[in-house]
Amino acid sequence: MFLDTLIRRNPAFIEAAMALHQKGEIPANAYVLDLDAVEDNARLFQNEAAKHGLKTFAMTKQVGRHSGFCQAVQKGGIDRSVAVDMACALACDRAGLKTGHLGHLVQIPRREAAFAAAKLQPDYWTVFSDTKAAEAAGAAHEAGRVQKLLARIQTEGDTFYRGHEGGFAAEEIVEVAARLDALDGAAFAGITTFPALLFDLETRKVKPTPNLATLGRAADALAKSGRPGIEINAPGTTSSAVLGALAEAGATQCEPGNGLHGTTPLHAVEDLPENPAVLYLSEVSHHHGGKAYCFGGGLYIDPVFPKYQVQALVSAEPTASLSALRDVEFPDYSAIDYYAMIDATGPKQPGPGDTAVFGFRGQAFVTRALVAGISGISSGNPVVTTIENSFGDPVSWPGALQQ
Repeated sequence: MFLDTLIRRNPAFIEAAMALHQKGEIPANAYVLDLDAVEDNARLFQNEAAKHGLKTFAMTKQVGRHSGFCQAVQKGGIDRSVAVDMACALACDRAGLKTGHLGHLVQIPRREAAFAAAKLQPDYWTVFSDTKAAEAAGAAHEAGRVQKLLARIQTEGDTFYRGHEGGFAAEEIVEVAARLDALDGAAFAGITTFPALLFDLETRKVKPTPNLATLGRAADALAKSGRPGIEINAPGTTSSAVLGALAEAGATQCEPGNGLHGTTPLHAVEDLPENPAVLYLSEVSHHHGGKAYCFGGGLYIDPVFPKYQVQALVSAEPTASLSALRDVEFPDYSAIDYYAMIDATGPKQPGPGDTAVFGFRGQAFVTRALVAGISGISSGNPVVTTIENSFGDPVSWPGALQQ
């Protein structure tokens, strides 16, 4: 779905990744990042967010919390992360991207709260319940801090992905704010939800969910109770194109993830300011039954679109030519993705060792893929920076050991 955009808007990235793979510098089964493009994307995003008075926290899970990604985001002017879980927070903090928001989407385990409060010291900490609020407050109190808490709220009719549910009753937000303020070590700071925006397949536009209106009603109730100017955190499908609408709806915080590497759903149907900056790279292994099998491990397509015909650029030489496109069959999500199957019909069959480049919306942190950063593409001197696992740890990939 995103390969067309990659080919049109960042062919040099494709060719650099293929060339470095053919030289043995990038492994098969790797998400590859154009760090120059990431920096540019972060800068334009931050500039647009600043126009609307929005605080920006970068989400890094989709690209495996890669340290080079974190550093490129910082160079572009975004100095805080939103951590989907503790592993995310640790990786970003280690890379120098401080924790702006913790606890959303995943709450902090009880016995990890003390470390989070004392060492990570997040600007904001989201809680779904009084119990989790007390844990966060207690940990902050022990660390000699007052922690700003965001209350995740929900009401009937709000939109949640299955398994994401939870939060305080929105109708009780005034009482909730008072309870959080009463905790030693805590201060009520604002409200949040997810998702506040979603891509609509029918109109091919990003639209607000009912959750955004829920945030608005809760903010009004808090203002009437004497709490104006609260923080309103409204994440979901965030690109620079939606920031004006978010600010108009009252949001004070935004959290780009896929937007920083050009893979929000809207990027697939419109040319937005952010350039595509991530691809998935594999290699042909063997043939069977008219198919060229390529290595898997990272073949998870975030299902924001209905299933479609996946394609890849397959070649022994660096190319972004449409003539190198091949249809690809992925294994079912219930299977382990050891391989994908590339159409090998036609006069020039893909050969073992050929590079395969995909352009799909991934979630590296739920896969066993590695993540490789490339810098210098914009200056014509591409080099691999680091190869890391999905926790942002450098790995001793065999190719690197030979150098």
